[in-house]
Amino acid sequence: MIIFRYLAREILLTMAAVAGVLLLVIMGSRFIRYFTDAAEGDIPATILGNLMLYHLPGFLELILPLAFFLGILLAYGQLYLNSEITVLVACGISPVRLLLVSLVPATLVAVLVGLCSLWLTPAGALHNAVMLEEQRSQLDFTALAPGRFQDFGGGRTAYTEAFSDDGSRMVEVFISERQRRHDGTPETAVTRAGSGYQTVDPETGSRFLVLADGERYSVEPGRFEAERLKFDTYAVRLSLGGERRELESMEYATTGTLLSDDSARARAQLQWRLSQPAMVFILTLLAMPLSRVNPRQGRFAKLLPAIFLHVCYLSLLLAALDAIGRGSLPATIGMWPIHLVFLALGLGLLMHNQRRGMR
Repeated sequence: MIIFRYLAREILLTMAAVAGVLLLVIMGSRFIRYFTDAAEGDIPATILGNLMLYHLPGFLELILPLAFFLGILLAYGQLYLNSEITVLVACGISPVRLLLVSLVPATLVAVLVGLCSLWLTPAGALHNAVMLEEQRSQLDFTALAPGRFQDFGGGRTAYTEAFSDDGSRMVEVFISERQRRHDGTPETAVTRAGSGYQTVDPETGSRFLVLADGERYSVEPGRFEAERLKFDTYAVRLSLGGERRELESMEYATTGTLLSDDSARARAQLQWRLSQPAMVFILTLLAMPLSRVNPRQGRFAKLLPAIFLHVCYLSLLLAALDAIGRGSLPATIGMWPIHLVFLALGLGLLMHNQRRGMR
């Protein structure tokens, strides 16, 4: 138990350090993208925290297998440099025993990865997709920056000169929208108002933009007719209460839905989700022999080949995911030959390493 706790602690601490660095880099990159969108007015800055939080399971799903793989390489590589593996072998700890010790934390990591890939990641991806789609399709003035014309998608552009001191009311509002008349003819509706604010109907939950003291023009370049509406108060419905957008991508489907769906896209997505926890055990087999280094080489001697091996493994799985989804690869074959190839490679390296001895 002392040896088990020592080895497990070394692996998990190294894995945590590697995962922390990788997570910081990936989340930082994604946060910069969202922050740029918020600065341009595409999304409100108030939802950035939620977006990053719900992206976290998807990041962990990809980071944890790689971090655990590198954790074994670095931890055992350091043990080789310090001749601790030599001492353990001299005390009767066989390579198979070391592998069994490594499989215990590998099981813990595989459970976490499976939890993310089978449940948390699709739920978080769906939440973010719905949130971003609503922001792109709805004219939400909380994302407006005073003094700037901002495109909200769908042919809608808005401008406000300033906000009131409490931020609840806009001053000098301009809105341009592309719409269609009753006969299907496209036209541009331009609305100008002295002030405006957003409100929610407590009965229906619908969100309205209430404009005051303004005019609305319906015009189309090239036509000699236009409509002008002058109003004291004008309410525009921005969204329906309880409105929910259906997203058809299999990336957002629950695992239960994928199990009951026989389509190629569903089979591909299901095999991808099951492949993530399976990768952890196969990478453990690969990491054990690759961690064996000569003290003169240093602990990072085999790090680059190991990363290249992981990239090849992940790239083949992604290629199989695309091929199964397009129907060019039968779902009955799927990704399993890729796992078998790397499993055989890991077992072969492990047997070769055991024949050479763990000196």
